[in-house]
Amino acid sequence: MQNTRPILAWETLLDLGAESGPSVRLPLRDRVESAVRRAIDEGRLSPGAAVPPSRALAETLGVSRWVVTEAYGQLVAEGVLEARTGSATRVAERPVMPNAARLPDRPWPRDLAPTPVAAPAPPIRYDLRPGIPDLRATPRSRWAAAVRAGLADLPDRDLIAAHPFGYAPARAAVAAYLARSRHADAEPDRVSITHGATDGMDILTRELHGRGHRTILVEDPSWPRLRVIAEHNGLRPVPVPVDDDGVDTEMLAALAARTGARAALVTPAHQFPLGAALAPARREQLVRWARDCAGLVIEDDYDAEFRYDRRPVPALQRLAPDSVVLIGSLSKSVSPALGLGWMVLPPGLTPAPSPSAPSLIDQAALAHFLTQGDFERHLRASRTRFRRRRQRLLDALTAELPELRVSGIAAGMHLVLTLPTHARASAVVDAGSAEGLALTPLHRYTDTADPPDALVLGYGHLDDALVEEAVARLAAVLDSPLVR
Repeated sequence: MQNTRPILAWETLLDLGAESGPSVRLPLRDRVESAVRRAIDEGRLSPGAAVPPSRALAETLGVSRWVVTEAYGQLVAEGVLEARTGSATRVAERPVMPNAARLPDRPWPRDLAPTPVAAPAPPIRYDLRPGIPDLRATPRSRWAAAVRAGLADLPDRDLIAAHPFGYAPARAAVAAYLARSRHADAEPDRVSITHGATDGMDILTRELHGRGHRTILVEDPSWPRLRVIAEHNGLRPVPVPVDDDGVDTEMLAALAARTGARAALVTPAHQFPLGAALAPARREQLVRWARDCAGLVIEDDYDAEFRYDRRPVPALQRLAPDSVVLIGSLSKSVSPALGLGWMVLPPGLTPAPSPSAPSLIDQAALAHFLTQGDFERHLRASRTRFRRRRQRLLDALTAELPELRVSGIAAGMHLVLTLPTHARASAVVDAGSAEGLALTPLHRYTDTADPPDALVLGYGHLDDALVEEAVARLAAVLDSPLVR
C-alpha cells in the first residue's frame, strides 16, 4: 500500500525580510501570510506537505502565535491550505505555477519552457500518442532488484569518487550490450552515461558550438525536441527531406555544401515519424559525406530494438566509428521515468560532461540490469507484444478505413495514417479529443509550409482490448462534419 503520510515541512525557511518596498510596512500577519504563500509558489512547500504548527512557527519567526493562526486562517479560507480536525494543516492538493525565479538563467525556447497550468483536458481512453512505451509492462520488480543489487555491490570508495562520464561498470555494460545487440564498435572508455537522448544532444551540440559549428542538418520531419535543443545551443537546424528510403543523402550533401554544415542528426534504424529505414546505399553515402568533410553524424538509435519482419540492421556507427556518435536511452524501450541513456563517442571527441549526471545508484542499477539480461528479457517480451498489437491495429484500420494509406516499416511503436482529402488533421485531433482519442498530427514534426494531412498513430501504450474500439471511434470522427 502506498504511504500517504504527509510530508512534514517544518524546516522550511520562511523569510519575513524578503519583502521589499511598501510591503515591509504591512502588518506582521500579512507578512507571514505572504511568506507562506511565496514558499508554496516557489515549490519549497509542495502540495500535501504539512506546514509547521502555529506555536512552532511563531517561535521560529519571533512573532506571537496569534499572528500565525490568523495568517493560516486566511490561507485556509482561500483554499491555499487545508485544515482538518485531528490532522496537521497541509498545503492544498492543487497545481502550483512555477515561480519565474526558478527558471534557468538563460531564456528557454518555447518548446522547452515549463508549461503553464492549463484547464484539464478530456480524459484519454484511447492512447494513440507516439513515443510512449507500454508503461503497464514496465519491469518494476526487475528494476527494483537491480537497484538493490547495484547499491549493495557499490564499493564504499565509489560513493565519493568522481565519475565524470559515468560509472565504469555501467559504461562497460552498455558497451557490451551495444556490441552484441547493435554490432556497435563500442569500447567502455568511449561510452558516456547520460539522462537520455535529449541530454546527450544537449552535451553534443554545446561541444559542437564550442568547436565553431553554427548549423546542423536535421531530418524533416523529425522529433522536434532535439532540433530545439540544437537551436538553443546556437546551431541553426537545416531541414533535409525524408522519403521511403530515409533521409535524402544527396540533398543532405548539397545542403551541407550550401550552408557549411558539418554535422547531421539522423535516425537510420527507424526514422521518426515517417517510419522508414535508411537504405544501404544511403548509409554508405552518409558515411562518405562525413569522412570527406571531417563532419559528424549523430545517430539517434530511435526504436532500433523493435523490428518485427527481420533482425534489426547494425548501427550506422559500425560503418564509421570515427565519424558517428551513437546515442540511445531506456526512455522508449522501458520508461522515460528511469532517466538513463548513453552516447558512444568517436576517438578525439570528448565533450565536457553534464553538470547533472545521472545518479550513481541508478547507474549501478543500469549495470546490473544489463549484465543480468533483464533488459533483453524485457525487450523480447515487448517485441512479441508490439508485433501483435501492430498487426491488430492494421487489421482494424483495414476493416474500418480501407481506403486510407498506412505507411512505415514493420518496426517501432507507431505508424503513419494519411487522412482523406476532406479531413484536416488539426480538426481531427480536436474532434478525437472529445471522444477520448489522444491523436498527434504529422505537421507537429515538420517545418514545411504545407505538410500532408496525416496522423502519427502510436500503439506502444494502447490497451490491447481497446484497439478495435479506438479505430471505430477514429472512423466515426473522420465521418463527422467537424473535421472538414
